[in-house]
Amino acid sequence: MAIYEYHCETNGRTVEVRHGMGERLQTWGELAEKAGLEVDGTPADAPIERLMSAGVPMTGGSGSSPAPQSGPPCGSACGCDWN
Repeated sequence: MAIYEYHCETNGRTVEVRHGMGERLQTWGELAEKAGLEVDGTPADAPIERLMSAGVPMTGGSGSSPAPQSGPPCGSACGCDWN
């Protein structure tokens, strides 16, 4: 499963949700259900847009230990306090 960000222009919200790569969410109602949110007055059929997200580093497949990192997992331009 991967984490995706979706934006709803109707209500201005951006929401992260985890789902399979082959799954496609198209409406606020689908996103709200998947994320466990209330629709809060936004029409359930309001369109959403999947945003481009930064990749998440993956490790080896069979429960191996995480790959060593020489820098922050988010890259060097985010401004975080990674040491």
